[in-house]
Amino acid sequence: MVAVSDAAPPRAGNPWLAAWPVTAVFALSNAPTPLYVLWQHRLGFSAGTLTVIFAAYIAGLLAALLVAGRASDRLGRKPVVLPGVLLALVACALFATATSALVLGIARLLAGIAVGITVSAGMAAVVDVGGPARARTATLAASTAMVFGAGLGPLLAGALSETLPGPTVTIFVVAAMLLLSAAVVVMRLPLRRPKERGTGGWVRVPAVPRAQRKQVALGIAVFAPGITSTSFVLSLGPALLANVLGTSNRLLAGVTAFVMFGAATAVQFAAKRLGVRAVLLTGVAAALACMAVLLVAVRAHWVLAIVVTAMLAGAAQGLGQLGGLTLISTHVPEQRRAEANAMLNFGGYIPAALLPVGTGYLSDGLGFATGSTIFAAIVAVASLAAGGFVWRHARTI
Repeated sequence: MVAVSDAAPPRAGNPWLAAWPVTAVFALSNAPTPLYVLWQHRLGFSAGTLTVIFAAYIAGLLAALLVAGRASDRLGRKPVVLPGVLLALVACALFATATSALVLGIARLLAGIAVGITVSAGMAAVVDVGGPARARTATLAASTAMVFGAGLGPLLAGALSETLPGPTVTIFVVAAMLLLSAAVVVMRLPLRRPKERGTGGWVRVPAVPRAQRKQVALGIAVFAPGITSTSFVLSLGPALLANVLGTSNRLLAGVTAFVMFGAATAVQFAAKRLGVRAVLLTGVAAALACMAVLLVAVRAHWVLAIVVTAMLAGAAQGLGQLGGLTLISTHVPEQRRAEANAMLNFGGYIPAALLPVGTGYLSDGLGFATGSTIFAAIVAVASLAAGGFVWRHARTI
């Protein structure tokens, strides 16, 4: 692909290549998942502290969403996406050299900022590269790149940490190489600077024009329970596996995460011909089924139920994400698209941060089964409400 400047006239490109930076950043985002049990043993922190480290990532992500979407719509995609990739590289270095829970928290914070930039500006860039004629294909490329990367990271981390020296170092060397290649792709994307720079402050809660708010809200309603479910599996899943199987095998934890996001990827390809309403309602059903099977996994200590929980969580996130991004790509104008992406993720990641952290501390005090039961009840109620919301407003999508 021939490099062009941001000022060049827009032309269609390959959305699948444009999605590679999304994959690379998300590979880093979940690469630490199989290593948490190892770090917890070495550094001696509790399940509550573990979920706080995990939540630091989401705090960074939410902070980035306050700026990245608006900045990208005003300055262009490249000037925002490229610094995000560079922050991810800094996070790699911190993870590889971490000697305390504080350093892990800082690394997670920086990784979260990089992801916040990616889900707003980076995914908007993929849709822009595809052009209006390939909007649905570009949306699928952006969405599946996100979940594929999210699953690839922990799979590589689990495999490399079990087979090579330096279990908490090697994966981040590999991740840094992926990110360097992603930086090259970003610099060569055929993107242009926006004609209108917009007015007002740079930092604000993401918003969209009134005419598109209902569509974005429908996406958030379904996306939030799904991504909250995957956040639970990522933060507390390794501890659940260790409790049930009596092992902290990192490859097993990595495979579980990969299966989860593999399901999220596969279900989006399977659903690509469905209408948006059907995609969203199927996402609601997957989230409800996930919470039911989670209770079986926790109460019965059934390994197969843990795997099914992970798969259903991935399906719920994947469908909610695909439905939400499709609504944005088909209803929101290009000059507000990155901010709309930021709004979708802002609404999804807030409960994804708060509920697993609360569950971690409840589990420390009341036991893992009780904490997980409360978590499942809250997510199930939210999913039912989302299903009713989608059903009532079916004609608007």
